[in-house]
Amino acid sequence: MLMLAALWWGGISGIAFVAVPALFAQLGSPAVAGPVAAWLFGVVCKFSLVAGCVLLLFYIQKMQLALHKKARAALIFVVIAVLAAVLQDTVIAHQIITARATGGNLKLWHGLGSGLVLLQWLAAGWQVWFLSGASDPS
Repeated sequence: MLMLAALWWGGISGIAFVAVPALFAQLGSPAVAGPVAAWLFGVVCKFSLVAGCVLLLFYIQKMQLALHKKARAALIFVVIAVLAAVLQDTVIAHQIITARATGGNLKLWHGLGSGLVLLQWLAAGWQVWFLSGASDPS
């Protein structure tokens, strides 16, 4: 499970903080880079859904819901990440497309989408920290 969490966190890190900024820097035009970035963020959302659901099942099965405080926090962060991914992939992505086409508030929707990606990144990082045993006081 640690490897899954590390792949999840690393994937979000690579796409959100390296690939997408590089797309916009190298392609020069938001009209060209935007659709590719949207596709990459769609991949991030789908991976967040899969990784989050697998970790959720792992926590429920492994810990039999008798979770200590830090395990409960890890479980809560997984649920938050999955909900953020669903919200981003359905509502926010659609609103960005609509705002671009109609001249709506693109800055607002991009900001919300970025915030949801950051939330997924933080939740995945928490999973890596928790599963690596760094949260164990002994």
